[in-house]
Amino acid sequence: MLTIVLYEPEIPPNTGNIIRLAANTGANLALIEPLGFDLSDTKLRRAGLDYHEIANLRVYPDLEDYLRTTDPNRVFAFSTKGTQFHSHVKFEKGDTLLFGPETRGLPNNILERFRTKLLRIPMQPKSRSLNLANAVSIGLYEVWRQIEYPGAT
Repeated sequence: MLTIVLYEPEIPPNTGNIIRLAANTGANLALIEPLGFDLSDTKLRRAGLDYHEIANLRVYPDLEDYLRTTDPNRVFAFSTKGTQFHSHVKFEKGDTLLFGPETRGLPNNILERFRTKLLRIPMQPKSRSLNLANAVSIGLYEVWRQIEYPGAT
């Protein structure tokens, strides 16, 4: 299936919403530490409702550990600095979508590492960014659509 990676997420309700999204789409969810909250945070639990129990969620101490442990096939990083629109990519089962923290996005070393797979979601010229949970939803549903919604009813 697909994997969503949140690099150092900061805002509990965003991550809670993404947990719910991952559970509803069958996507794996990886959280890269440090987290800006505790996983028992009530705002995170409230946003994720009871989906925490059915979501495939793992926490990793750093991005290198995630990459070494999972050996993902293809990683696409999402950023306002991306060079191509997310909808112009031909996604495949097993792809990984990487998103940065809410207040600062992915650091330059990660942007450089994934520069050939750096995607952006279209926005109006004066817009700075989208909410993280919204961006993940847009990216994930485009991938899921392209691979014809495996597991959906």
